[in-house]
Amino acid sequence: MAARLCRWSRWRLAQPPGLSWARCGASRLNAAASRMVAAGGLLEAARCQAARAQPRKLNSGSAAAREQQLLTETLSEWERRLLDRLVGGLLGGERACLAEAITLVESSHKQKKCLAQLLLQRVLTRQREEESLNGGKLLSFRVGLSGPPGAGKSTFIEIFGKMLTGEGHKVAVLAVDPSSKTSGGSLLGDKTRMTELSRDMNAYIRPSPTLGMLGGVTRTTNEAIILCEGAGYDLILVETVGVGQSEYAVADMVDMLILFVPPAGGDELQVLRISSKTGEGIPELWKTITEFHTSLLASGELQMKRQNQQKVWMWNIIKDNVTEYFCNHPAVRNQIPSLEDKVISGDITPGLAADILLKAFATKE
Repeated sequence: MAARLCRWSRWRLAQPPGLSWARCGASRLNAAASRMVAAGGLLEAARCQAARAQPRKLNSGSAAAREQQLLTETLSEWERRLLDRLVGGLLGGERACLAEAITLVESSHKQKKCLAQLLLQRVLTRQREEESLNGGKLLSFRVGLSGPPGAGKSTFIEIFGKMLTGEGHKVAVLAVDPSSKTSGGSLLGDKTRMTELSRDMNAYIRPSPTLGMLGGVTRTTNEAIILCEGAGYDLILVETVGVGQSEYAVADMVDMLILFVPPAGGDELQVLRISSKTGEGIPELWKTITEFHTSLLASGELQMKRQNQQKVWMWNIIKDNVTEYFCNHPAVRNQIPSLEDKVISGDITPGLAADILLKAFATKE
């Protein structure tokens, strides 16, 4: 079955006339959110530090190193051995350690989240060292695969991935599936449609549930990408949950986004015709991807894009924690049910209800 494919990028280098990206800029926190930062209730690392009640400078370059040291000091001997084992195995390319590391960053347990941040920091430090030895060039390329359900994304990855491993590449596939309401796990199991690739020792496939997050990815997909790169995979494929042109959170974590459109989909912009059944167009697609990659590296735009993406995801994590902290605030939590009922019944407007909760939150406990 033939499929049509659109290649998208925010960068002018690859934009067709009339096609542009809606940039997801970082938004400012309001005064109430700033209060949360001071209270140390947003980030798990800040929560761990508040428990220790040790002062530190927040505006210095050594603050991050000091925070890592403080977090390390809270680890038990067993956690220290676990961290060392995961870092060593991950950087050594052990698939079992990679799987265990991704499970760790996906955990919502408070202490495990602290442990995951230490793991990620060590991996990032090693990556920076390797990139420095490589002349500052990034060692991997991230490609997002989006499109409506049934467009053939998983089938394409099976054929495309086998072609790349045959050429000596190490391919990691992060397949994001809808979450099961019963178990919370992946509902579709995209890995089952990549049987040949899943047996390839130069490929790694990790299905992950969305956990209710919109935009086609999970809250930890960005961290999983970093771990896969640390394990030596040079091409990272992120298959989104089956979304269209209006939801593309994946664009803030990949270098290139490919939109799959089924036959007769009605979108004729940049159409590269491919068929996973016959292999038509797939070598041409890989050539287009490599040319785009080379252009971004040569211009320096790839490095700048990665840096901007990290900033976007920092604010995304903060916003997620802001909402959680806000809803758990004692003065807010007790008023939410009654105000929701009043909004539903039409007694007050949603705006007024929001103002009441924000004022309650801004007051001292």
